[in-house]
Amino acid sequence: MSNRNLSRREFLGASAIGAVAGASMLVNPARAAAEAIGGKPADLPDLTIKEVKMYVTNLGDIRRINSSEGGEIVSIVTASGVEGNYTLGNRSSGAGWLEYAKAVCLGKNVLDLLPTVTTRQPRRGFGGGGRGGGGGDARIGPNVAPRGGGAGRGGRGPAGFIGGFAYPNGRLLTQASDADIHNSIIEVALWDILGKAVNRPIYKLLGGTKDRVLAYASSLHLANVEDFAPEAVKAKSEGFRGYKIHPGGGQHASGGEIPAYLGHIEEIKTVRKAVGEDFTLLFDPVQRYNVFEALKVGHTLEETGYVSFEDPIPSTDIEGLIELRQKLDVPIEVGEFLYTIQAFAEYISRGAMDVVRLIGDNVGGISGSMRIAQLAEAFGMPCTPHNWGNGFDLAMQFQIELAMPNCFWFEMPYPQTLTDRVYLKDQFRIDKEGYVHAPTAPGLGCVLDRDAMEKVLIRIDR
Repeated sequence: MSNRNLSRREFLGASAIGAVAGASMLVNPARAAAEAIGGKPADLPDLTIKEVKMYVTNLGDIRRINSSEGGEIVSIVTASGVEGNYTLGNRSSGAGWLEYAKAVCLGKNVLDLLPTVTTRQPRRGFGGGGRGGGGGDARIGPNVAPRGGGAGRGGRGPAGFIGGFAYPNGRLLTQASDADIHNSIIEVALWDILGKAVNRPIYKLLGGTKDRVLAYASSLHLANVEDFAPEAVKAKSEGFRGYKIHPGGGQHASGGEIPAYLGHIEEIKTVRKAVGEDFTLLFDPVQRYNVFEALKVGHTLEETGYVSFEDPIPSTDIEGLIELRQKLDVPIEVGEFLYTIQAFAEYISRGAMDVVRLIGDNVGGISGSMRIAQLAEAFGMPCTPHNWGNGFDLAMQFQIELAMPNCFWFEMPYPQTLTDRVYLKDQFRIDKEGYVHAPTAPGLGCVLDRDAMEKVLIRIDR
């Protein structure tokens, strides 16, 4: 077996079919948290929420990887003085979060609120069903054998499955509402409180047993074709074991304009040549291709030994994803633009993805992410959370990555300093072997540097 194939196999992992650890924690967090300290729920401190506020800080001229990121840090405080924090980050719905959170949280007990705050029922939405609604695509046929878990490509999955989870005309929810995002932010802060209340990191409450996760460097959308190979080499020299290309415009630094996908094919080839055969490479064009372009790029990824082709086409084109998965061997990684577990269930059952991708804020925070990981695990599929944003964002995703038995990589925005914020004491860094180590601090593991925050604090909204 070649080293290139070994890298691909290591990326996908060997996830056994079974329930994800921590399922009981999602159902009854009070009991599971108490058991973590050898007690009963009555032994926990008073977790009635008495205050909701927001620290507004000045980030200055730091380089933001999401241009709309503000400096807001949310705070939910219990009667016993335990404070849970998270960030509004780049969430466009953050402007109304404070008033919403006060109405939802004040006077409620974390133990009662946490299991319900991001519970979502199927409802009417848009997109997702692909061409012609929920049925199979006649170009592919309904009975093609599956690959790596899931129902046959182009088929309907188990009898009646789509009928049970689709909406009128086979259309799935593919957009989170402001309330969904508000609730996810609240939910993460509540988990932070629960972990701090029992002095345990969240991943341990969820049954996680890992103490480190291997990292790959994840690029920004660099301007020119020539920019990626030197950066990949630099990341490798720092100890990273993998690198993901987020392609830019696909143009050369000089010369005439070319079709973007052809420039991306050059990037794919030059990066592989620069880092050698034994280095893990991934590619994420963020839904920018049509099926024709994706097939051209995908065949190049196969030839050069890349282990992931993420979001090659719009996620709403489920039939196109099924076709790509039928015609390509490179693993198709999808899910950042799916927003309910029902949508993930349909895409998995119809064979539209090899690797389940998710953004925690979009799917109900930590609890929703773990439920989707359970779903992926049931199909023997890896689950790869999206690590992007500031230190709080990475901390939330890292807690679920440490808890998921079917997650094998940590996505590190590159360069590593991109996620640093002055108000956090710790930064995410790899060790000399390319691993990110589990935090030891309780809750999210994010320790606020109060003195540093005070220097950049604009105001506290209450």
